[in-house]
Amino acid sequence: MTPREYLERAEREMLAPCAAKSADSVGRLQEEHKPDDLRTSFQRDRDRIIHCNAFSRLARKTQVFLNPTGDHYRTRLTHTLEVAQIARTVSRALRLNEDLTEAIALGHDLGHTPFGHAGEQILNQVSKKGFKHYEQSLRVVDYIEKDGRGLNLTHEVRDGILKHTDAVADTKEGYVVRLADVIAYINHDIEDAIRAGVISRDMLPKEAVEVLGDTKSRRITALVSDIISNGAERLGYSEQVERAKNVLSEFMFENVYRNPVCKSEESKAKTMIEMLYRYFMANPDRLPDDYKALAKRFDEETAVLDYIAGMTDGYCTRTFMNIFVPKGWERI
Repeated sequence: MTPREYLERAEREMLAPCAAKSADSVGRLQEEHKPDDLRTSFQRDRDRIIHCNAFSRLARKTQVFLNPTGDHYRTRLTHTLEVAQIARTVSRALRLNEDLTEAIALGHDLGHTPFGHAGEQILNQVSKKGFKHYEQSLRVVDYIEKDGRGLNLTHEVRDGILKHTDAVADTKEGYVVRLADVIAYINHDIEDAIRAGVISRDMLPKEAVEVLGDTKSRRITALVSDIISNGAERLGYSEQVERAKNVLSEFMFENVYRNPVCKSEESKAKTMIEMLYRYFMANPDRLPDDYKALAKRFDEETAVLDYIAGMTDGYCTRTFMNIFVPKGWERI
């Protein structure tokens, strides 16, 4: 028996009936005839995501605060890792498939734009096609990575990536990632906002603090514990905890996500991205070669969206400056 076969047997014996089993995967976009001897299909997906180019770029993409000067503010990568940790904890406790959960969590934001949701919002406004980061994340793993060949992930991972925001995934593991995503971003955004001086700890709504706790650790523990206590079949919160979470979320939208201090640079970021979009739509021949290939395979606008969405904050800024900012003459 190979290590993979042992793991597949262990999944059948140990995981909950509603858990996804790697041996029962619907399959990949392109069939792969030889399974890996060491890893299950979901483990292979996790490894493919970790080693892809889009994953490494997450370290240089904004989460909430644009271009923060401190070293400890979250990036899209640290957010992704926090989501994966929370989701794995829930899946392990509920005897769901931890490998599938981790793969979905690590891949869920691969399509996010530079400058966080500001970039997503402006691309959605200017593009006739519209733009959603979760749809772009699926494009990244299906068509953009590995020189256009894609990562050829399993259906279960692809479905979880696509449906992590506002749809119900086909698997329990996919829904766990959706819950973990919210737990992670609300709590680390509170911490970042306090560090930035945008809010203070005593401003947090009393109703939420009394139920969830007054520190990040206590809040995460309360939310995770509540999900686990409700079981794998239900996968949700008790009424009291749900209400406290919603109160906290509303507070964050009112005081942080729409706060002029947090959003002070957003208009500049949106202007840069819109100008780059219009420039490359007018000059598709200026796209890098691999994106020209995507333009031929799909269409020019899709390739322009792919190119801009894949940029890091710094690369987006440098590209803008190279195109639109005049360079001074040098003496010869």
